[in-house]
Amino acid sequence: MGLPKIPSQNMESGDTASIFQYLRQYRAFIRKTFAMSATIKIDFVSDIACPWCAVGLGALEQALGRLKGEVTADLHFQPFELNPNMGPGGQDLSEHLTQKYGSTPEQQAQIRANIAARGEEVGFKFKAEGRGRVYNTFNAHRLLHWAGVTGPIGRQHALKKALLEAYQGRAEQVESDEVLLAVVASVGLDVAEAQGILASDTYAQEVREVEQFYQQAGIHSVPAVIINDKHLISGGQPAEVFEQALRRIAAGEA
Repeated sequence: MGLPKIPSQNMESGDTASIFQYLRQYRAFIRKTFAMSATIKIDFVSDIACPWCAVGLGALEQALGRLKGEVTADLHFQPFELNPNMGPGGQDLSEHLTQKYGSTPEQQAQIRANIAARGEEVGFKFKAEGRGRVYNTFNAHRLLHWAGVTGPIGRQHALKKALLEAYQGRAEQVESDEVLLAVVASVGLDVAEAQGILASDTYAQEVREVEQFYQQAGIHSVPAVIINDKHLISGGQPAEVFEQALRRIAAGEA
């Protein structure tokens, strides 16, 4: 890719479309030549109870991998609870889906197969027979908030993936302190500090406030991927959708 040619005739005639096209090409040339990377803020609003969130995160990661050198992600995971009123012990998954959506076991099996296939595309392996039960995820969100505000860079991301794998991949009881602390340990975070958080109401208010903020902003389903506080990509989209959107935003075209 060489330095783009200046469209002198069009620029002299005031052709703004040609001028902006040249500027976009010039920015792309400079970024590629000097390995400049645009930093993009990404807020990934989700719940570990949501299988499509695992798919969406995997697709986003693939897109960012393809954009290495062009885009640097400032990635934050924000809370959303699909079932904030779920009580201790949870609920049978099939029963829950029937009550909430009116789906039959046959429909649920087909949806599960579709999600599993999408998971394979992005490198996420779902438990074949499903996660079994629906659990309250509020404590998981408190730990994710903790990792985001106090942990080393990248640890919140690692914790999010590990929690998704525990729940969606292995059907573990993610309302259990024991399970949550094992996940915390697996990503190298301070287990004693996490235990103290779970034994108290630390970060409860902060998580509730963030959840309320996104609900008031119109987020009622997840995953919701918000880029630079103004662009929204909804649902477990393919990697190509994220890649195209991020490239356009990085180039200032969106």
